[in-house]
Amino acid sequence: MRKQITYWLLGIATSLGLAGCASVDIQAYAHKEPKFDLFQFFAGKTYAWGQFQDRSGELIRRFTVTIDGQVNGDQLVLDERFIYDDGEQEQRIWTIRKNAHGQYVGTAGDVIGEAKGISAGNAFNWRYVLDLPYKQSTIHVTFDDWMFLHTPNTMMNKAEVTKFGFKVGEVTLFFSKQEIR
Repeated sequence: MRKQITYWLLGIATSLGLAGCASVDIQAYAHKEPKFDLFQFFAGKTYAWGQFQDRSGELIRRFTVTIDGQVNGDQLVLDERFIYDDGEQEQRIWTIRKNAHGQYVGTAGDVIGEAKGISAGNAFNWRYVLDLPYKQSTIHVTFDDWMFLHTPNTMMNKAEVTKFGFKVGEVTLFFSKQEIR
């Protein structure tokens, strides 16, 4: 029994170690075009639509988002308004500060601590812990967002959602500067 537990723990440790090594370095996108400027893209009105899938790939929820962005110097305020396919509505207001070398720090009411982001080329990587409603309470899950600018007016976002280092789901979003009807 002790030997089985040892093998099981070794397997988990190896899996977690390999998962950590699999992370892409943002600098791999440094020469990709078009160049992504977070503040420029989100200034004004942006529309998004997306979905959440659980770890098995099953579609759990779809949603649309209207985003109003206000830039004031080195600060961006994003007012995100979500409408889910079951009719639920949610609002998240981000305050994002631009630091040196393409790095960003952000806060929102349901984000634990600070979100950390970095951009290079056409990509932006954003990591944070979200206090997510779950059943009659909330849980803390980690988001590892990757945004890729496709054209000056369109962007794709793929986020892995984890809890205790294990994948619980994935969010896929598409953003457009033009209103979607």
